[in-house]
Amino acid sequence: MNFLYDLIGIPFGYLMSLIYSIVPNYAIAIIIFTLVTKLLLFPVNYKTQKNAARMQLLQPKLEKIKKAYESNPQRLQEEQQKLYQQEGINPMGSCLPMFVQMFLLFGVIDVVYKPITHILHITKSVRVAAIEKASELAVKFGDVNGGKEFTSANLRSELLTAEVLEKHPSDFTDFAENFFQKVSDFSDTFSVFGANLGKTPEFHPETWTREAFILFLIPFLAGLAQLIFSVYSQIHQKRTNPQAQAAGGGCMTAMTLLMPVWSIWIAFEVPAGVGFYWIFSSLFSFVITFALNCYFTKDRIAAINEKEKQKAKEYAEKHPGKKTFMQRMMESQQAALEQQGGAPRVDENGEKISRSEQNKKDRDRINEARKRMAEKYGDEYDDNNNEE
Repeated sequence: MNFLYDLIGIPFGYLMSLIYSIVPNYAIAIIIFTLVTKLLLFPVNYKTQKNAARMQLLQPKLEKIKKAYESNPQRLQEEQQKLYQQEGINPMGSCLPMFVQMFLLFGVIDVVYKPITHILHITKSVRVAAIEKASELAVKFGDVNGGKEFTSANLRSELLTAEVLEKHPSDFTDFAENFFQKVSDFSDTFSVFGANLGKTPEFHPETWTREAFILFLIPFLAGLAQLIFSVYSQIHQKRTNPQAQAAGGGCMTAMTLLMPVWSIWIAFEVPAGVGFYWIFSSLFSFVITFALNCYFTKDRIAAINEKEKQKAKEYAEKHPGKKTFMQRMMESQQAALEQQGGAPRVDENGEKISRSEQNKKDRDRINEARKRMAEKYGDEYDDNNNEE
């Protein structure tokens, strides 16, 4: 897991370092960092909401297909896939932002957990030596990390080292690369309203200091921001797509409430800087989503839909043998069902038929094709030669 954090954290670390060099205040740097990443992801959000708006136009056709083939799930999927292909819509398109957001979160967590690496750019040898020294002092005095030792493999090791340095500064003055001064200066900016963003919020702090209260508020503000965004999204969905909202109303309501609660719970388990990031991430997401929803009016999305359908038609004509992702997925699913002996055989009306009936239909089609070929080339055709 640490490897994953390192891999994703490196590019975000350079971005945060650049922002911090311009604005040497970590709280403001996180806000700017969040805004920059949202702008970088804007094309993804644009495409996702465009796809969602186009899916709304398909709801009447999808409902018609669902009613026609309700008793035949396989045929239902096939007809839905044909419709998606004709319209040039990827029904899985809305899943991309979730993966991107998860990817982004890993990078943010790594940057917050490792400021000595990503912001101060202290070399590994000096970091490891400082962490070992900090661990010794934590065990000796018992005032950091519960008096337990820690190593550089611990994701929180750099934050713990900065905390030990704040309590025992004289023990770090001899480290190379001006380690003591850099970490001390950074610690002074690693806060918002006097609360250290490297510390983890506590639900029941030993003492209710100003810092403890601010850290306590951050998870709830993160949950509130998430709730605002979720409620708005649900209201917009209900207004623009009441059929889908009615079908999954209970689930949507549960998710609207559970996601903010989940955000609060997680924010109490990670450094306050992560929760601080979540606050502005949700607020910026709300603003961007609101703006795009205003942009995608009915007339505009109808024009976009016609344009995308034409593009899909031209692409299919130019690449007749190329299959879309959804086509490959459907074929894989069908092959798996056939291998298990579970693929239902259906006629052109979607009704199930037996194996013998299917075999007879196949023979009749072959014989009909042979008869047409014989008539075309003036040959004689005997039905009896083709009976089995």
